[in-house]
Amino acid sequence: MNQQIKAYGTKGADEKLEALQIERRETKAKDVRIEILYCGVCHSDIHTARNDWKNSVYPVVPGHEIIGRVLEVGNEVAKYKAGDLVGVGCLVDSCRTCHSCNDGLEQYCENGWTGTYNSADKHLGGYTYGGYSTTIVVDESFVLKVPENLDAKGTAPLLCAGITTWSPLKHWNVKKGDKVGIVGLGGLGHMGVKFANALGAHVVMITTSPSKAADAKSLGAHEVLISTDESEVQKHLNSFDFILNTVPVAHEMDPYIAMLKRDATMVMVGAVEPLKPFHGGGIILGRKRIAGSLIGGIKETQEMLDFCGEHNITSDIEMINMQDINNAYERVIKADVKYRFVIDMESLKN
Repeated sequence: MNQQIKAYGTKGADEKLEALQIERRETKAKDVRIEILYCGVCHSDIHTARNDWKNSVYPVVPGHEIIGRVLEVGNEVAKYKAGDLVGVGCLVDSCRTCHSCNDGLEQYCENGWTGTYNSADKHLGGYTYGGYSTTIVVDESFVLKVPENLDAKGTAPLLCAGITTWSPLKHWNVKKGDKVGIVGLGGLGHMGVKFANALGAHVVMITTSPSKAADAKSLGAHEVLISTDESEVQKHLNSFDFILNTVPVAHEMDPYIAMLKRDATMVMVGAVEPLKPFHGGGIILGRKRIAGSLIGGIKETQEMLDFCGEHNITSDIEMINMQDINNAYERVIKADVKYRFVIDMESLKN
């Protein structure tokens, strides 16, 4: 039987988030019903709540960095049982038949994946609702096992910020001894620093803000490069094996291209918008590459969580109550958080 549950969401692009009642489907044969303990706050939540990408369908209930405990499983579920600590990220389904899905890369599903929120809901009709809620029901194939040794609160942002930075580092085979630049020290960038360090790379935090130098080093950066200091930039020309660019808005690309070695790659994970023009000579003269990467598939997300369990890696977070979400959104926009907000869902139950 379907259930009515408590949630928080918005009924329009210009409206605040508020308490709502939403429906969750009954637990089907392959489903896992999860009590949500914590949910991270991603900038994508804000873009969707405010219709910045012009594709929002209201009401919107955001949230795709979900940590919880299994309440109930369907009679065909083999991987999970009641009480297990689990996670749900940005995906709750895909076509499962295309080349990308068969390769374990559901985020590139050629027939369109189902997002945790604001996607067509093939079970209930309407659109999916995310983790700003007390429970969620997800097919077991899109549920992730969370190592019990990890702090559950700090694990929530790994389901988006974590996998978004892990996937390109692994795909481009970042390894011990590589010189890796991480551009931008926010929710994504701080995870990029932690992962690159744990993979054995020499990590250089590249930022416009000298005030972030101490934080960057405490997170695992070996050097900090202030990108507005031209004399410092000159010392790093043609020297990076890999650059992970997490800046969320259009910006000048040429300075970063100039810092790549021949045949090296800069991967964009932040700016989902038109980029500023850059000089073709910068890539042509060094056979350099600019690439993109989107979150990660279920298999590599599980690998990332297992790696975090082995190396005790979680996000640096600030806890909030559900009722504080509107203020938290304003602070995210001002980059006034170190480095990810996580909602304590007990506050919604109460």
